[in-house]
Amino acid sequence: MVDQLFGSDDRDHLGICVKMMQTWKNKRILIIGAARQGTALARYLAQQGAVVVLNDHRTRPNMVEVMESLSDVPIEWALGGHPLSLLDGVELVCPSGGVPLELPIISEAVRRGIPLSNDSQIFLEICPCPVIGITGSAGKTTTTTLVGRIAQFATQSPTSNLHKALVGGNIGNPLISAVEELTNNDLAIMELSSFQLDIMSQSPPIGAVLNITPNHLDRHPTMEAYTRAKANNIAFQGTEDTAVLGRDDAGAWNLADQVKGKLITFGQAAVRALLSHPRWVADVHLRGDEIVIWDGKRAESVLSRSEILLRGEHNLLNVLAACAISSAAGLPAEAMRSGVMGFGGVPHRLEFVRTINGADWYNDSIATAPERAMAGIRAFDEPLVLLAGGRDKNCLGMLLPS
Repeated sequence: MVDQLFGSDDRDHLGICVKMMQTWKNKRILIIGAARQGTALARYLAQQGAVVVLNDHRTRPNMVEVMESLSDVPIEWALGGHPLSLLDGVELVCPSGGVPLELPIISEAVRRGIPLSNDSQIFLEICPCPVIGITGSAGKTTTTTLVGRIAQFATQSPTSNLHKALVGGNIGNPLISAVEELTNNDLAIMELSSFQLDIMSQSPPIGAVLNITPNHLDRHPTMEAYTRAKANNIAFQGTEDTAVLGRDDAGAWNLADQVKGKLITFGQAAVRALLSHPRWVADVHLRGDEIVIWDGKRAESVLSRSEILLRGEHNLLNVLAACAISSAAGLPAEAMRSGVMGFGGVPHRLEFVRTINGADWYNDSIATAPERAMAGIRAFDEPLVLLAGGRDKNCLGMLLPS
């Protein structure tokens, strides 16, 4: 979507505002969308002395609880629509992730030359510690949660200098809420959606793209536009940064030529051809029953496949991804093993509910794209009854051929 707003030479228009604004004091900032991300950013910017205008299409009677939650900071509320007059005097516009970029007020902001940003971009600009950004069409919440567990175990390891690890972004709380608690000895782990990445012009120093398959095509006009949004997680990295790519997925692996720094990969089987990639430094894969980290010469064992509680081949890939990302962050193998062992999964993702009359019931309601649904189905050898429904995201044709 963002490429319809900006020409290819205008990407620098996105997100550059934070570098220019060494102080937020008295800067007039318009935030569109007063849900989780918008309210967290509004609180942070107001506390920094910015003049914050928080805009939402909902009317005041439907916003009482939200307004009360921000009653301790100065906020200008603009509710019930998105009039273009809100842009007058504004130095920055921050659409929340769920806000469609085709809104007239956003198009008008671009026409006027007002920069766009969001809470994730601003967090990256000011965060004092290393940041891991994780995206993918499927598996990113499970993988992000796993990396968070691994990092927590690393804080207890005598071989690690890590003090604290925080997980947030598209999962849990926006990390902008906790940025002032972080120091350079901490680690921030962000789950990033295509909606967040679409307008970002900075990539995290460790950026992972697990897979790219059709999803959210009701929001992104084409598969190419969706892929470009996902690619932003590594597109703006430098030579000192690290990209982590899933090589069993064509969509993610096609980004390998965009890697400017180090490349760490993951997949089910070893691939010696990786040795020829000029930026490749390590791979995580299965060797027999063992998950290993291989640098082309030496393989370090992490844990055996039998120690993984998660069901399904897609969850094996999530574990491989989590170990690859943790390796990129320098987390020790013993923390990886401790983090993976005992992890039973995330709610709504092949979540075991209960057994009724001899039938096991699983909640896989997050599977709203064809690949996710098929991965869940393939996780079972037993006879299966599938109950499905929901809103069309313009990618159902892959599951039901014409």
